[in-house]
Amino acid sequence: MLTLASKLKRDDGVRGPRASNPASDSTRRVSVRDKLLVKEVADLEANLPCTCKVNFPDPNKLHYFQLTVTPDEGYYQGGKFQFETEVPDAYNMVPPKVKCLTRIWHPNITETGEICLRSGSSALRNLNVLGAGKGMNSLLREHSIDGTGWAPTRTLKDIVWGLNSLFTDLLNFDDPLNIEAAEHHLRDKEDFRNKVEDYIKRYAR
Repeated sequence: MLTLASKLKRDDGVRGPRASNPASDSTRRVSVRDKLLVKEVADLEANLPCTCKVNFPDPNKLHYFQLTVTPDEGYYQGGKFQFETEVPDAYNMVPPKVKCLTRIWHPNITETGEICLRSGSSALRNLNVLGAGKGMNSLLREHSIDGTGWAPTRTLKDIVWGLNSLFTDLLNFDDPLNIEAAEHHLRDKEDFRNKVEDYIKRYAR
């Protein structure tokens, strides 16, 4: 992380206050993103839930990281669930893109990795994550039908804490993205649990 921070500092010094060839809008936008990420990543790592681990494959590319959530309670206890997050150039005016890489039987995550995290925790009220179909209220959507979509005041810490809570207090069967999983839970909770555990054994070890 310090490598990128040092690089940004050096770049600022090289450009100076009166650079004769101003960068393009795109380059300036990336620079703003990277400066934000240096601060946000430091904050995230200092406040990471004990059930989460963040990995940056390239420490000079803070805009791409992998998150592992290992729930210690509930239906998904014992599984290891991988997410990837990519932060676009226009951050923080647009939201990061998040996908679940682990196949899972979950009412708010499809088997192909789309995610919808609805509000429901007082600590994370109105926190929602990328979804499709039903569940159109989403923190990682630029616009949501109830006005609680992405806002520049959100940070990477909000996203990671929200994903972590997706396995506990933000688990939502009432407004599902994966309707089949929610109906399965309504129909037969024990069989739902058995299928969750089967998926953990097959895909989340």
